[in-house]
Amino acid sequence: MLLLTKAVFVVMIGFLTSAILGLMLVPILRKLKIGQTISIFVGESHRKKAGTPTMGGLIFIVPTVVTTLGLLITKRVSYSSNLGIVLLVFIGYAIIGFLDDFLSIRKKNNEGLTTYQKLFMQVLIAIAFFYIYMKSGGQTSWVVGTLGIDFEMGWLYGLFILFVLVGASNAVNLTDGLDGLAGGLSAIAFIAFSLISLMVGFEDIGLFCLILVGSLVGFLIYNTHPAKVFMGDTGSLALGGVMATIAILTHRELTLLVVAGVFVIETLSVIIQVFWVQVLHRKLFLMTPLHHHFEKLGWAETDIVKLFWVGGLILAMGGIIFGVWL
Repeated sequence: MLLLTKAVFVVMIGFLTSAILGLMLVPILRKLKIGQTISIFVGESHRKKAGTPTMGGLIFIVPTVVTTLGLLITKRVSYSSNLGIVLLVFIGYAIIGFLDDFLSIRKKNNEGLTTYQKLFMQVLIAIAFFYIYMKSGGQTSWVVGTLGIDFEMGWLYGLFILFVLVGASNAVNLTDGLDGLAGGLSAIAFIAFSLISLMVGFEDIGLFCLILVGSLVGFLIYNTHPAKVFMGDTGSLALGGVMATIAILTHRELTLLVVAGVFVIETLSVIIQVFWVQVLHRKLFLMTPLHHHFEKLGWAETDIVKLFWVGGLILAMGGIIFGVWL
């Protein structure tokens, strides 16, 4: 009962603080003209969104970090190396995204940090992750008990961490193309990971997920169609990075592929499209990521988002079963 009370409390705190912060931050971003530059390759409905404030990820990042630190200070949650790593990656990837957004706005195009600059910073975060993880006695073997997998990776586990972090952050970033799409799917995914974490003995990570869920719901007040603010790379990179981190720390990397299935499908659509064009010299999809394909078919933006949310919810429920059983 105490854990349930604590869970409801942190969700409410996350929601209220993000909703209030959004109320203050959106007008400030608009006044500072921190607007999104829209690609020339998207449709007319998207070009109308040019100038919509970006960097809105701060609306859920700041409340999540502050609330988590508040729980630590008041000893409602005990500090652990796992929680330290979660905060490190969440803040670190938010900083990478913030710099990317800032440079894009300054250059007045979609070109912020270079690929190599992003990768360099992601490598630094992965090294810090691996160092703290090893110092705290973390295992370097990839274990999936029910499938009989127990593969010792040694120092290669550091590269595995980097691969999962980069893959997940880019997947959420690619999916962030329609109002409320990435935010809603992330909230669903973190609900799943909160339940998995709590059920397999990672209370601190579970509560962090619930704080983030509340904060994301508060953010969606301003991000659902028609969006008053976009999360930008500030938000999408942070969400993908911390989602991967939680999967690694709870040893549920395969579960991540299920819970984040829509993000995975969106990413695969881009990879398959590139392959199809390079090898077969024609397109398989009208446009990628996949949500743009549905737009080209004439679907309304809100209908696409609802369809993907339902798909994300079904996958998340399957992921919960898979994650606990795994």
